[in-house]
Amino acid sequence: MALGRWSPTPDSRHLIPDSAMNVNQLANYLGNACYGFLAINFLFGLFCVILIWRRLFELRFRRQQAEAEFIGQLQEYLKAGDIDSATKLCDFDYRALPRLSLLIIANRDLPYDQLRHVVAESMQRDILADLEYRLSWIVTVIKNGPLLGLFGTVLGMMAAFGRIGSGEKVQPAQIADEISVALICTAMGLGTAIPLGYILSALSIRVRLLQEALGNGLTRVLESFRPEES
Repeated sequence: MALGRWSPTPDSRHLIPDSAMNVNQLANYLGNACYGFLAINFLFGLFCVILIWRRLFELRFRRQQAEAEFIGQLQEYLKAGDIDSATKLCDFDYRALPRLSLLIIANRDLPYDQLRHVVAESMQRDILADLEYRLSWIVTVIKNGPLLGLFGTVLGMMAAFGRIGSGEKVQPAQIADEISVALICTAMGLGTAIPLGYILSALSIRVRLLQEALGNGLTRVLESFRPEES
């Protein structure tokens, strides 16, 4: 007796569990929802990039010459004992170095080592900590982009194989639609991680340059308050 190839009949399709159909539909819906998750992830990363860029633009001097002129003028006032002019020079200037210089002037009566500690703590807490916090979120976005893409890929493949295993007559275009969801999610995840990785490196370099510039500038300002060696 020859065995023919089994094909599902209307009477045999009820043998497929309804739960399997529900899981396949859920995978299909979540696979499409991954587009939204990936878009939100990318937009949040872009939002953090814009915040850091604007913050760096506000904190740093545009040119090294302008920074050198500010430090030179401030040192002249401090050496002459003209605290009022030094305060006016730093007041209402929201860049990092003038703000910290104003803190030095306000706490000039502290011992030198304690004054250095107060300034270093303020620089880390009020300036660098916020930048590092935003940078850490960009790192999280970069890590989550490929993971969300992989999640969408798995869901898309689950939906595709679930349709094949449903016993229905499946058109190739239907399978290609589910597989395309998987591939597009992967591409979107990589498309988030790759450019943001380069941007993260550029921002990290700028934060490090700001930190080095602040360290050098504050050292020069603090020299005006160093006690003379006997």
